[in-house]
Amino acid sequence: MEGLPDEALAQVAAYFQALAEPSRLQLLNLLRQHERSVGELAQLCGFSAANVSRHLALLTRHGLIARESRGNSAYYRIADPAVYQLCDLVCGSLARQHEQVLRQRALFTAPAPARRRRPVRGADL
Repeated sequence: MEGLPDEALAQVAAYFQALAEPSRLQLLNLLRQHERSVGELAQLCGFSAANVSRHLALLTRHGLIARESRGNSAYYRIADPAVYQLCDLVCGSLARQHEQVLRQRALFTAPAPARRRRPVRGADL
């Protein structure tokens, strides 16, 4: 991103905004293996067809997926498989952060070592 003009940075931000919605990430995962129609996607994810169509339109505008009309149906497929590499990088980073938090928490939740009892002086008098 170094040296990019403000207009290009705005496009990069819009691309990330397209990925910032869990519903759209779910749709991208459903398209990972093969193309699907709006109806199929709606049924698989439990959203309305109108809601799926809105998300797909946004993903299409950003070049992440491609649309093809066949008869009365529209089919969607991944246009840029690099999106999965990007998501894998983010998921890996989040997993490492999560592991680090768990390690730090373990430092505070580890059981304290058992204390040895000291004999009381003069107890045998």
